[in-house]
This record gives sequence, structure tokens and C-alpha cells, in this order.
Amino acid sequence: MYGNTTPITSNHTFILPKQPMNTEKTTPELCEALAKAQAEIENATKSSANPFFKSKYADLAEVLNTVRPVFAKHGLAIIQGTSFDGNLVHVETVVTHSSNGMISSVASCVPAKHDAQGVGASTTYLRRYSLAGMTGVAQEDDDGNSASKAPPKKSMINSPTMGAFDSLHPARQSIVVDVAEAVKERFAADDIVGAYEEYNGLTDVEEKTGLWSLLDSKVRSAIKKHGESLKATNVT
Repeated sequence: MYGNTTPITSNHTFILPKQPMNTEKTTPELCEALAKAQAEIENATKSSANPFFKSKYADLAEVLNTVRPVFAKHGLAIIQGTSFDGNLVHVETVVTHSSNGMISSVASCVPAKHDAQGVGASTTYLRRYSLAGMTGVAQEDDDGNSASKAPPKKSMINSPTMGAFDSLHPARQSIVVDVAEAVKERFAADDIVGAYEEYNGLTDVEEKTGLWSLLDSKVRSAIKKHGESLKATNVT
């Protein structure tokens, strides 16, 4: 079912299927409905804000909101099935028509991390790109801003962590963003212990460095002080 592997980065590999699209059950009615639907569909609006960049992107929900109403009008439906075999995340996207016609395509990738967060991030990533590709919808490159980095502030001083987040693949960026939000929520609730535990929950050095670069000086200081106090307690 799956063909050659194409490395995108050292941390992420897409698997190219031998048959990019299954059209065996395509019907004339399906093709006609798709043509009419695509004539009405507009590109997905970039409505979701990336909290760490001055930009917006079209997320999965926005792509679905763009496609589903028009597809339903023409008797079309979208089905997406997901699976994880311990090595690859798979998403099969199926477009069906009331005439019993259907087309399908499978996209697969190696998740950045083989845990719930990594698999979840890759699944969402594949669902969004597969859906946009199957329905002819254009969207922003990705919510990780891998194609365009945030412009540096003039007053910004170079530090060892600069660029650490940008260098991560979007799937890994999604994990780091989730943890960063959790750390900030804990800190805002005066739960320094919880913030420290959320931060230490990342064991990957590159992801942890990227996370550190997303935290402001107050949060960093609190985490650092708590870590130092734990070390002092262990010594004594």
C-alpha cells in the first residue's frame, strides 16, 4: 500500500503511497458534483491566531467549515479515518457522493514523538493537509510557521535559544506550543510547582530549548528558581 519514503526533515518523514488517489469507484455524478462544489468553494480564511507569531492560519476546523456546507449542498460528504501502527500515523480521506461514488487517498507520516501528543499533532496535521488537497482548498502553509519566520524585533538580543522553536518541524512545534500554554496557565494561577512539572515534562532537548524560547522572563525566572530550590533540598 505504501511506497517510497521521502525525508522532509531529520525529524519528520512523509510516506508516499504507491497510488496517491483511489478512483476505482468514481461515478459521473460524483465528478459533476465535485466540479460544481469547487466552483463555489472559497479558500479557507486564516482565522486562527498563532500565539507565538504575528500571523494567522487556516486550521482544520476552518477548512471543514469552508468545505462541508458546499459539499452537502451537492450531495457530497467527507470521511476521515485515522490510525497509528506504532511507527506511522495514517489518515485516509474519503469523498463520497449520494450516487454511491467515492474517491479516497491515504497520507502517512512518522510522528515527531511516539506518544499521545506526537501522534495527535501528526494526525491533525495530516487531516488538514489531506482535506485541503482532496477538496481543492488553498490554505496557509502551516500553523508552525515553518515557511515564514516571525520578523525579529530590532531590540532583540541574540541568545542561545533564538531560532530553537523555528527549527522544529510543525508537528513538534505543535507539541511545544501545547506545553507552553500549559506552563503559562499554571504560572498565571500561581502554581509554580505545576509550571515547573509541565516544563520538565518535555524530555527532548531540542523541544525543551524551543519551549524555553517561548516563555517570558518572569516564567523562566520562576521555573529556574524552583529548580534551584529542589537541587538545594536534595543536597541537604
